[in-house]
Amino acid sequence: MKIICIGRNYIEHAKELNNPVPKEPVFFMKPESAIVRNNFPFFYPEFSKEIHYEAEIVLHICKVGKYIQERYAHTYYDAIGTGIDFTARDLQQKCKEKGLPWEMAKAFDGSAPISEFIPKESFTSMDDLNIRLDLNEQTVQDGSSKDMIFTFDQIIAYISQFLTLKIGDLIFTGTPAGVGPVKLNDRLEVFLDGRKMMDFKIK
Repeated sequence: MKIICIGRNYIEHAKELNNPVPKEPVFFMKPESAIVRNNFPFFYPEFSKEIHYEAEIVLHICKVGKYIQERYAHTYYDAIGTGIDFTARDLQQKCKEKGLPWEMAKAFDGSAPISEFIPKESFTSMDDLNIRLDLNEQTVQDGSSKDMIFTFDQIIAYISQFLTLKIGDLIFTGTPAGVGPVKLNDRLEVFLDGRKMMDFKIK
């Protein structure tokens, strides 16, 4: 399985990082070793002093597809979850300054905690899914899929031009504004349409 992450998919998030708003989806990948399940804690890595949270809606791919047409894309995912795209912002900045790839800042072990997945039929609409992140019981991110630059279907159609999607693949669909740093003993809670999906600590 592979983890595909969409960057800069909310206008306000792109603005807060002083990034240009993309005209087509930007994506990068994380390895399977990035996954953390079952609300296990996130262990702060020694190589960074500036780890940021980015809460995201995550799609679970349910069948194999290549060159998927947008009108059929909704049939290629069957469940919705949430995840955190942890980013070593200090390392990312160094990579940007040197024009280097970002893997060390985005794809390190444990950088992709995920929730359980819920059948998409359980939700009223894919076009207005609310995602919220509370840090130490204070809401820091609160967004909706309606605010995305690229919809779920557009993302799937675009990615499948380059990569064959396979059963079990995960797509992180971007993060709303409000990203920021975490520190030891912080508690992160992620909600999807009001349902608590994740609740874990930084160790």
